[in-house]
Amino acid sequence: MDDPLLLARIQFAANISFHILFPTITIALGWVLLFFKLRFNRTGDAAWMEVYKFWVKIFALSFALGVVSGITMSFQFGTNWPGFMNTVGNIAGPLLAYEILTAFFLEAAFLGIMLFGWTRVSNRVHTAATVLVAVGTTISAFWILVLNSWMQTPAGFELRDGVVHATDWWAIIFNPSMPYRLTHMLLASGLTVAFLVAGISAFQWLRRDRSPGVMAGLRTGVFLAAALIPAQIFVGDMHGLNTLEHQPAKIAAMEGNWETQNGAPMVIFGIPDEASKTNTFELAIPNIASFYLTHDWNGEVKGLNDFTHHPPVAPVFFAFRIMVGIGMLMLVVSWLATWQLRSKGQVERPVAYVLVAMTFAGWIATLSGWYVTEIGRQPWLVTGIITTKEAASAVPAPMIASTLVGYLLLYAVLLAAYIATIFYLARRSASPADHASSEPVRTGGAMVAGGSVATTA
Repeated sequence: MDDPLLLARIQFAANISFHILFPTITIALGWVLLFFKLRFNRTGDAAWMEVYKFWVKIFALSFALGVVSGITMSFQFGTNWPGFMNTVGNIAGPLLAYEILTAFFLEAAFLGIMLFGWTRVSNRVHTAATVLVAVGTTISAFWILVLNSWMQTPAGFELRDGVVHATDWWAIIFNPSMPYRLTHMLLASGLTVAFLVAGISAFQWLRRDRSPGVMAGLRTGVFLAAALIPAQIFVGDMHGLNTLEHQPAKIAAMEGNWETQNGAPMVIFGIPDEASKTNTFELAIPNIASFYLTHDWNGEVKGLNDFTHHPPVAPVFFAFRIMVGIGMLMLVVSWLATWQLRSKGQVERPVAYVLVAMTFAGWIATLSGWYVTEIGRQPWLVTGIITTKEAASAVPAPMIASTLVGYLLLYAVLLAAYIATIFYLARRSASPADHASSEPVRTGGAMVAGGSVATTA
Protein backbone atom coordinates (compact mmCIF):
# COMPACT_ATOMS: atom_id res chain seq x y z
CA MET A 1 0.00 0.00 0.00
CA ASP A 2 1.83 3.08 -1.26
CA ASP A 3 -0.95 5.69 -1.40
CA PRO A 4 -0.15 8.30 1.28
CA LEU A 5 -3.65 9.81 1.15
CA LEU A 6 -5.32 6.44 1.77
CA LEU A 7 -2.86 5.62 4.55
CA ALA A 8 -3.43 9.00 6.19
CA ARG A 9 -7.19 8.44 6.05
CA ILE A 10 -6.84 4.96 7.56
CA GLN A 11 -4.61 6.32 10.30
CA PHE A 12 -7.06 9.08 11.17
CA ALA A 13 -9.93 6.58 11.11
CA ALA A 14 -8.01 4.29 13.48
CA ASN A 15 -7.27 7.14 15.87
CA ILE A 16 -10.79 8.56 15.89
CA SER A 17 -12.29 5.07 16.21
CA PHE A 18 -10.21 4.38 19.31
CA HIS A 19 -10.69 7.83 20.80
CA ILE A 20 -14.47 8.02 20.40
CA LEU A 21 -14.99 4.85 22.45
CA PHE A 22 -14.12 6.59 25.71
CA PRO A 23 -15.95 9.94 25.46
CA THR A 24 -18.97 7.89 24.40
CA ILE A 25 -18.80 6.32 27.87
CA THR A 26 -17.84 9.33 29.97
CA ILE A 27 -20.49 11.65 28.49
CA ALA A 28 -23.39 9.57 29.80
CA LEU A 29 -21.67 7.78 32.68
CA GLY A 30 -21.17 11.11 34.45
CA TRP A 31 -24.95 11.56 34.56
CA VAL A 32 -25.52 7.95 35.63
CA LEU A 33 -23.07 8.50 38.50
CA LEU A 34 -25.00 11.62 39.46
CA PHE A 35 -28.20 9.55 39.49
CA PHE A 36 -26.55 7.01 41.80
CA LYS A 37 -25.37 9.79 44.11
CA LEU A 38 -28.73 11.54 44.25
CA ARG A 39 -30.47 8.26 45.01
CA PHE A 40 -28.02 7.70 47.87
CA ASN A 41 -28.60 11.22 49.16
CA ARG A 42 -32.36 10.73 49.10
CA THR A 43 -32.62 7.22 50.53
CA GLY A 44 -29.46 6.80 52.62
CA ASP A 45 -29.23 3.30 51.13
CA ALA A 46 -25.56 2.32 50.96
CA ALA A 47 -26.23 0.16 47.88
CA TRP A 48 -26.32 3.31 45.79
CA MET A 49 -22.94 4.44 47.11
CA GLU A 50 -21.52 0.97 46.46
CA VAL A 51 -22.56 1.06 42.83
CA TYR A 52 -21.31 4.67 42.61
CA LYS A 53 -17.88 3.67 43.90
CA PHE A 54 -17.64 0.82 41.42
CA TRP A 55 -18.58 2.86 38.36
CA VAL A 56 -16.59 5.96 39.24
CA LYS A 57 -13.44 3.83 38.80
CA ILE A 58 -14.53 2.91 35.29
CA PHE A 59 -15.34 6.56 34.61
CA ALA A 60 -11.83 7.59 35.65
CA LEU A 61 -10.23 4.86 33.52
CA SER A 62 -12.32 5.89 30.50
CA PHE A 63 -11.54 9.56 31.05
CA ALA A 64 -7.80 8.87 31.16
CA LEU A 65 -7.80 6.89 27.92
CA GLY A 66 -9.96 9.52 26.24
CA VAL A 67 -7.50 12.26 27.17
CA VAL A 68 -4.46 10.33 25.94
CA SER A 69 -6.04 9.34 22.63
CA GLY A 70 -7.36 12.89 22.17
CA ILE A 71 -3.83 14.26 22.30
CA THR A 72 -2.85 11.90 19.49
CA MET A 73 -5.80 13.17 17.48
CA SER A 74 -4.65 16.77 17.74
CA PHE A 75 -1.15 15.94 16.52
CA GLN A 76 -2.54 14.64 13.23
CA PHE A 77 -3.97 18.01 12.27
CA GLY A 78 -0.42 19.29 11.96
CA THR A 79 1.28 16.19 10.60
CA ASN A 80 -1.16 14.57 8.16
CA TRP A 81 -3.78 17.26 7.54
CA PRO A 82 -2.16 20.73 7.54
CA GLY A 83 -4.62 21.99 4.93
CA PHE A 84 -7.47 21.63 7.41
CA MET A 85 -6.24 24.23 9.87
CA ASN A 86 -4.77 26.41 7.13
CA THR A 87 -8.21 26.68 5.55
CA VAL A 88 -10.71 26.52 8.44
CA GLY A 89 -8.50 27.18 11.47
CA ASN A 90 -10.27 30.49 12.12
CA ILE A 91 -13.35 28.48 13.05
CA ALA A 92 -11.97 25.09 14.17
CA GLY A 93 -9.34 26.66 16.46
CA PRO A 94 -11.73 28.72 18.61
CA LEU A 95 -14.27 25.87 18.85
CA LEU A 96 -11.60 23.45 20.09
CA ALA A 97 -10.34 26.10 22.51
CA TYR A 98 -13.85 26.63 23.88
CA GLU A 99 -14.09 22.88 24.52
CA ILE A 100 -10.88 22.91 26.56
CA LEU A 101 -11.65 26.10 28.48
CA THR A 102 -15.28 25.37 29.32
CA ALA A 103 -15.30 21.59 29.68
CA PHE A 104 -12.02 19.72 29.93
CA PHE A 105 -10.66 21.72 32.87
CA LEU A 106 -14.02 21.35 34.62
CA GLU A 107 -13.92 17.56 34.29
CA ALA A 108 -10.26 17.25 35.24
CA ALA A 109 -10.51 19.58 38.23
CA PHE A 110 -13.39 17.82 39.95
CA LEU A 111 -12.77 14.21 38.97
CA GLY A 112 -10.32 13.83 41.86
CA ILE A 113 -13.01 14.85 44.35
CA MET A 114 -15.37 12.28 42.83
CA LEU A 115 -12.74 9.57 43.17
CA PHE A 116 -11.21 10.32 46.54
CA GLY A 117 -13.38 12.91 48.24
CA TRP A 118 -16.23 10.95 49.80
CA THR A 119 -14.47 10.77 53.18
CA ARG A 120 -12.58 14.07 52.83
CA VAL A 121 -15.24 16.60 51.87
CA SER A 122 -18.86 17.07 52.82
CA ASN A 123 -21.55 15.17 50.98
CA ARG A 124 -22.77 18.42 49.40
CA VAL A 125 -19.33 19.19 47.99
CA HIS A 126 -18.94 15.65 46.69
CA THR A 127 -22.36 15.81 45.03
CA ALA A 128 -21.51 19.22 43.54
CA ALA A 129 -18.29 17.76 42.10
CA THR A 130 -20.29 14.96 40.47
CA VAL A 131 -22.69 17.53 38.97
CA LEU A 132 -19.82 19.61 37.57
CA VAL A 133 -18.09 16.63 36.01
CA ALA A 134 -21.34 15.48 34.38
CA VAL A 135 -21.98 18.98 33.07
CA GLY A 136 -18.38 19.20 31.85
CA THR A 137 -18.62 16.02 29.80
CA THR A 138 -21.78 17.29 28.11
CA ILE A 139 -20.30 20.71 27.35
CA SER A 140 -17.26 18.97 25.89
CA ALA A 141 -19.50 16.90 23.62
CA PHE A 142 -21.37 20.06 22.64
CA TRP A 143 -18.31 21.90 21.30
CA ILE A 144 -16.83 18.89 19.51
CA LEU A 145 -20.16 18.16 17.82
CA VAL A 146 -20.56 21.82 16.90
CA LEU A 147 -17.29 21.57 14.97
CA ASN A 148 -18.15 18.25 13.38
CA SER A 149 -21.63 19.43 12.43
CA TRP A 150 -20.21 22.63 10.94
CA MET A 151 -17.85 20.51 8.83
CA GLN A 152 -20.91 18.61 7.56
CA THR A 153 -23.20 21.62 7.04
CA PRO A 154 -21.05 24.79 7.17
CA ALA A 155 -22.75 28.14 7.79
CA GLY A 156 -21.91 31.65 9.05
CA PHE A 157 -18.63 32.11 7.15
CA GLU A 158 -17.05 33.66 4.08
CA LEU A 159 -14.02 32.70 1.99
CA ARG A 160 -11.22 35.22 1.54
CA ASP A 161 -8.31 34.10 -0.61
CA GLY A 162 -9.19 30.47 0.06
CA VAL A 163 -9.31 30.93 3.86
CA VAL A 164 -12.51 30.66 5.89
CA HIS A 165 -13.44 33.61 8.11
CA ALA A 166 -16.31 33.68 10.58
CA THR A 167 -19.13 36.12 9.89
CA ASP A 168 -21.81 34.83 12.28
CA TRP A 169 -20.81 32.70 15.26
CA TRP A 170 -24.44 32.03 16.13
CA ALA A 171 -24.95 30.49 12.67
CA ILE A 172 -21.67 28.57 12.99
CA ILE A 173 -22.59 27.05 16.34
CA PHE A 174 -26.24 26.34 15.51
CA ASN A 175 -25.60 25.18 11.97
CA PRO A 176 -28.36 23.19 10.21
CA SER A 177 -27.32 19.71 11.38
CA MET A 178 -26.01 20.52 14.88
CA PRO A 179 -29.21 20.02 16.96
CA TYR A 180 -29.90 16.62 15.37
CA ARG A 181 -26.28 15.42 15.48
CA LEU A 182 -25.81 16.51 19.10
CA THR A 183 -29.04 14.87 20.29
CA HIS A 184 -28.30 11.70 18.31
CA MET A 185 -24.81 11.45 19.83
CA LEU A 186 -25.95 12.12 23.39
CA LEU A 187 -28.56 9.39 23.10
CA ALA A 188 -25.95 7.06 21.58
CA SER A 189 -23.74 7.72 24.58
CA GLY A 190 -26.66 7.02 26.91
CA LEU A 191 -27.37 3.70 25.20
CA THR A 192 -23.68 2.76 25.23
CA VAL A 193 -23.51 3.32 28.98
CA ALA A 194 -26.89 1.68 29.61
CA PHE A 195 -25.75 -1.58 28.01
CA LEU A 196 -22.31 -1.30 29.61
CA VAL A 197 -23.86 -0.97 33.09
CA ALA A 198 -26.48 -3.66 32.38
CA GLY A 199 -23.92 -6.05 30.88
CA ILE A 200 -21.37 -5.76 33.68
CA SER A 201 -24.11 -5.99 36.31
CA ALA A 202 -25.51 -9.08 34.57
CA PHE A 203 -21.98 -10.56 34.59
CA GLN A 204 -21.78 -10.00 38.35
CA TRP A 205 -25.29 -11.42 38.78
CA LEU A 206 -24.34 -14.57 36.86
CA ARG A 207 -21.39 -14.95 39.25
CA ARG A 208 -23.98 -15.11 42.04
CA ASP A 209 -23.36 -11.61 43.32
CA ARG A 210 -26.95 -10.62 44.06
CA SER A 211 -26.02 -7.70 46.31
CA PRO A 212 -28.27 -4.61 46.32
CA GLY A 213 -25.60 -2.59 44.51
CA VAL A 214 -25.43 -5.07 41.63
CA MET A 215 -29.21 -5.20 41.33
CA ALA A 216 -29.36 -1.39 41.41
CA GLY A 217 -26.87 -1.24 38.54
CA LEU A 218 -28.73 -3.90 36.57
CA ARG A 219 -32.08 -2.18 36.90
CA THR A 220 -30.60 1.22 36.07
CA GLY A 221 -28.89 -0.05 32.92
CA VAL A 222 -31.87 -2.01 31.63
CA PHE A 223 -34.49 0.66 32.37
CA LEU A 224 -32.29 3.40 30.89
CA ALA A 225 -31.78 1.41 27.68
CA ALA A 226 -35.49 0.64 27.39
CA ALA A 227 -36.33 4.35 27.72
CA LEU A 228 -33.64 5.71 25.39
CA ILE A 229 -33.89 3.38 22.40
CA PRO A 230 -37.36 4.60 21.27
CA ALA A 231 -36.14 8.19 21.65
CA GLN A 232 -33.08 7.35 19.55
CA ILE A 233 -35.24 5.86 16.80
CA PHE A 234 -37.36 9.03 16.72
CA VAL A 235 -34.33 11.36 16.71
CA GLY A 236 -32.63 9.18 14.10
CA ASP A 237 -35.61 9.67 11.82
CA MET A 238 -35.41 13.47 12.20
CA HIS A 239 -31.65 13.36 11.67
CA GLY A 240 -32.19 11.37 8.48
CA LEU A 241 -34.66 13.95 7.16
CA ASN A 242 -32.15 16.72 7.90
CA THR A 243 -29.41 14.77 6.12
CA LEU A 244 -31.69 14.20 3.14
CA GLU A 245 -32.12 17.98 2.88
CA HIS A 246 -28.48 18.98 3.29
CA GLN A 247 -26.47 15.89 2.25
CA PRO A 248 -28.63 13.89 -0.16
CA ALA A 249 -25.65 12.00 -1.61
CA LYS A 250 -24.97 10.53 1.82
CA ILE A 251 -28.57 9.32 2.10
CA ALA A 252 -28.36 7.78 -1.38
CA ALA A 253 -25.25 5.85 -0.31
CA MET A 254 -26.89 4.74 2.93
CA GLU A 255 -29.87 3.41 1.00
CA GLY A 256 -27.87 1.94 -1.88
CA ASN A 257 -30.13 3.94 -4.18
CA TRP A 258 -28.57 4.50 -7.62
CA GLU A 259 -31.44 5.99 -9.60
CA THR A 260 -33.69 8.91 -8.67
CA GLN A 261 -37.17 7.49 -8.30
CA ASN A 262 -40.56 7.88 -6.72
CA GLY A 263 -41.61 5.14 -4.35
CA ALA A 264 -37.99 4.19 -3.63
CA PRO A 265 -37.59 0.72 -2.10
CA MET A 266 -35.90 -0.08 1.18
CA VAL A 267 -32.90 -2.24 0.35
CA ILE A 268 -32.70 -4.77 3.17
CA PHE A 269 -29.64 -6.47 1.74
CA GLY A 270 -27.44 -6.10 -1.30
CA ILE A 271 -23.84 -5.71 -2.36
CA PRO A 272 -23.26 -2.27 -3.94
CA ASP A 273 -21.18 -2.44 -7.13
CA GLU A 274 -19.83 0.98 -8.09
CA ALA A 275 -18.51 -0.29 -11.41
CA SER A 276 -21.94 -1.33 -12.67
CA LYS A 277 -23.83 1.15 -10.46
CA THR A 278 -26.18 -1.55 -9.21
CA ASN A 279 -26.70 -3.75 -6.16
CA THR A 280 -26.11 -7.45 -6.61
CA PHE A 281 -28.14 -9.98 -4.59
CA GLU A 282 -30.54 -7.19 -3.74
CA LEU A 283 -33.47 -7.82 -1.42
CA ALA A 284 -35.80 -4.81 -1.23
CA ILE A 285 -39.30 -3.79 -0.16
CA PRO A 286 -41.02 -1.33 -2.54
CA ASN A 287 -41.90 2.23 -1.44
CA ILE A 288 -40.62 1.89 2.14
CA ALA A 289 -37.53 4.12 1.71
CA SER A 290 -39.66 6.90 0.25
CA PHE A 291 -42.03 6.61 3.21
CA TYR A 292 -39.44 6.92 5.99
CA LEU A 293 -37.28 9.45 4.14
CA THR A 294 -40.00 11.75 2.80
CA HIS A 295 -43.00 10.53 4.85
CA ASP A 296 -44.74 9.97 1.53
CA TRP A 297 -45.17 6.46 0.08
CA ASN A 298 -44.49 7.85 -3.40
CA GLY A 299 -41.95 10.55 -2.44
CA GLU A 300 -38.96 11.25 -4.67
CA VAL A 301 -35.55 10.10 -3.47
CA LYS A 302 -32.46 11.16 -5.40
CA GLY A 303 -30.10 8.45 -6.62
CA LEU A 304 -26.30 8.33 -6.61
CA ASN A 305 -26.15 8.74 -10.38
CA ASP A 306 -27.49 12.29 -10.02
CA PHE A 307 -24.43 13.48 -8.11
CA THR A 308 -21.10 14.50 -9.62
CA HIS A 309 -19.36 13.42 -6.41
CA HIS A 310 -20.63 10.85 -3.97
CA PRO A 311 -19.05 8.89 -1.07
CA PRO A 312 -17.81 5.29 -1.31
CA VAL A 313 -21.08 3.39 -1.31
CA ALA A 314 -20.33 -0.02 0.25
CA PRO A 315 -18.82 1.22 3.57
CA VAL A 316 -21.68 3.67 4.15
CA PHE A 317 -24.32 1.14 3.06
CA PHE A 318 -23.14 -1.66 5.35
CA ALA A 319 -22.25 0.58 8.33
CA PHE A 320 -25.77 2.02 8.28
CA ARG A 321 -27.31 -1.46 8.38
CA ILE A 322 -25.07 -2.56 11.23
CA MET A 323 -26.10 0.52 13.23
CA VAL A 324 -29.81 -0.02 12.59
CA GLY A 325 -29.57 -3.77 13.24
CA ILE A 326 -27.91 -3.27 16.61
CA GLY A 327 -30.48 -0.62 17.47
CA MET A 328 -33.33 -3.05 16.82
CA LEU A 329 -31.56 -5.71 18.91
CA MET A 330 -31.16 -3.17 21.73
CA LEU A 331 -34.89 -2.46 21.60
CA VAL A 332 -35.88 -6.13 21.85
CA VAL A 333 -33.37 -7.07 24.57
CA SER A 334 -33.94 -4.01 26.78
CA TRP A 335 -37.73 -4.33 26.66
CA LEU A 336 -37.59 -8.06 27.34
CA ALA A 337 -35.24 -7.53 30.29
CA THR A 338 -37.44 -4.70 31.59
CA TRP A 339 -40.51 -6.93 31.47
CA GLN A 340 -38.68 -9.68 33.40
CA LEU A 341 -37.37 -7.27 36.04
CA ARG A 342 -40.80 -5.76 36.58
CA SER A 343 -42.77 -9.01 36.56
CA LYS A 344 -40.28 -11.37 38.23
CA GLY A 345 -37.89 -9.07 40.07
CA GLN A 346 -34.90 -10.44 38.14
CA VAL A 347 -33.79 -11.37 34.65
CA GLU A 348 -33.68 -14.96 33.51
CA ARG A 349 -30.27 -16.48 32.89
CA PRO A 350 -30.52 -16.58 29.07
CA VAL A 351 -31.34 -12.86 29.00
CA ALA A 352 -28.50 -12.17 31.45
CA TYR A 353 -26.09 -13.93 29.09
CA VAL A 354 -27.37 -11.83 26.19
CA LEU A 355 -26.85 -8.65 28.24
CA VAL A 356 -23.26 -9.70 28.95
CA ALA A 357 -22.71 -10.39 25.25
CA MET A 358 -24.07 -6.90 24.48
CA THR A 359 -21.94 -5.11 27.07
CA PHE A 360 -20.10 -3.19 24.35
CA ALA A 361 -22.87 -3.23 21.73
CA GLY A 362 -23.11 0.55 22.06
CA TRP A 363 -19.53 0.86 20.84
CA ILE A 364 -20.30 -1.08 17.66
CA ALA A 365 -23.44 0.95 16.96
CA THR A 366 -21.65 4.25 17.65
CA LEU A 367 -18.70 3.40 15.43
CA SER A 368 -21.02 2.28 12.65
CA GLY A 369 -22.94 5.54 12.88
CA TRP A 370 -19.71 7.51 12.97
CA TYR A 371 -18.49 5.78 9.81
CA VAL A 372 -21.77 6.62 8.08
CA THR A 373 -21.31 10.25 9.09
CA GLU A 374 -17.64 10.63 8.20
CA ILE A 375 -17.30 8.40 5.13
CA GLY A 376 -20.65 9.70 3.89
CA ARG A 377 -19.17 13.20 3.72
CA GLN A 378 -16.48 12.19 1.24
CA PRO A 379 -14.86 13.46 -0.91
CA TRP A 380 -15.26 16.58 1.25
CA LEU A 381 -13.42 17.21 4.49
CA VAL A 382 -15.53 20.33 5.00
CA THR A 383 -18.55 20.18 2.72
CA GLY A 384 -18.20 22.49 -0.25
CA ILE A 385 -15.01 24.13 1.08
CA ILE A 386 -12.07 21.72 1.09
CA THR A 387 -11.71 18.11 0.00
CA THR A 388 -9.84 15.45 1.92
CA LYS A 389 -7.21 15.33 -0.82
CA GLU A 390 -6.63 19.09 -0.67
CA ALA A 391 -6.09 18.99 3.11
CA ALA A 392 -3.56 16.13 3.11
CA SER A 393 0.16 16.62 3.73
CA ALA A 394 3.11 15.40 1.65
CA VAL A 395 4.31 12.94 4.30
CA PRO A 396 5.75 9.88 2.50
CA ALA A 397 3.67 6.70 2.51
CA PRO A 398 6.29 4.54 4.32
CA MET A 399 6.40 6.99 7.24
CA ILE A 400 2.61 7.02 7.59
CA ALA A 401 2.50 3.22 7.28
CA SER A 402 5.05 2.73 10.06
CA THR A 403 3.23 5.01 12.49
CA LEU A 404 -0.09 3.41 11.52
CA VAL A 405 1.21 -0.03 12.47
CA GLY A 406 2.46 1.38 15.76
CA TYR A 407 -0.89 2.98 16.51
CA LEU A 408 -2.83 -0.18 15.69
CA LEU A 409 -0.64 -2.36 17.90
CA LEU A 410 -0.81 0.11 20.79
CA TYR A 411 -4.56 0.55 20.49
CA ALA A 412 -5.15 -3.21 20.37
CA VAL A 413 -3.17 -3.65 23.59
CA LEU A 414 -4.87 -0.71 25.33
CA LEU A 415 -8.34 -1.81 24.30
CA ALA A 416 -7.75 -5.38 25.47
CA ALA A 417 -6.33 -4.07 28.76
CA TYR A 418 -9.31 -1.72 29.22
CA ILE A 419 -11.90 -4.45 28.72
CA ALA A 420 -9.94 -6.90 30.87
CA THR A 421 -9.68 -4.31 33.65
CA ILE A 422 -13.43 -3.68 33.67
CA PHE A 423 -14.21 -7.38 34.01
CA TYR A 424 -11.45 -7.74 36.61
CA LEU A 425 -13.06 -4.98 38.67
CA ALA A 426 -16.43 -6.70 38.26
CA ARG A 427 -15.03 -10.01 39.50
CA ARG A 428 -13.23 -8.34 42.40
CA SER A 429 -16.16 -6.18 43.49
CA ALA A 430 -17.08 -6.61 47.14
CA SER A 431 -19.33 -9.53 48.04
CA PRO A 432 -22.48 -8.86 50.06
CA ALA A 433 -20.64 -9.91 53.22
CA ASP A 434 -18.02 -7.25 52.59
CA HIS A 435 -20.52 -4.44 52.19
CA ALA A 436 -21.30 -4.25 55.88
CA SER A 437 -17.68 -3.51 56.69
CA SER A 438 -17.17 -0.92 53.96
CA GLU A 439 -15.66 2.41 54.96
CA PRO A 440 -18.06 5.07 56.24
CA VAL A 441 -19.45 7.64 53.84
CA ARG A 442 -20.28 11.18 54.78
CA THR A 443 -23.83 12.30 54.05
CA GLY A 444 -24.27 15.79 55.44
CA GLY A 445 -24.28 15.34 59.21
CA ALA A 446 -24.56 11.57 59.09
CA MET A 447 -22.19 8.67 58.66
CA VAL A 448 -23.35 5.68 56.64
CA ALA A 449 -21.75 2.27 57.12
CA GLY A 450 -23.22 -0.76 55.40
CA GLY A 451 -26.97 -0.21 55.37
CA SER A 452 -27.32 1.70 58.64
CA VAL A 453 -27.32 5.42 59.35
CA ALA A 454 -25.77 6.78 62.54
CA THR A 455 -26.21 10.44 63.40
CA THR A 456 -23.03 12.28 64.31
CA ALA A 457 -22.40 15.52 66.06
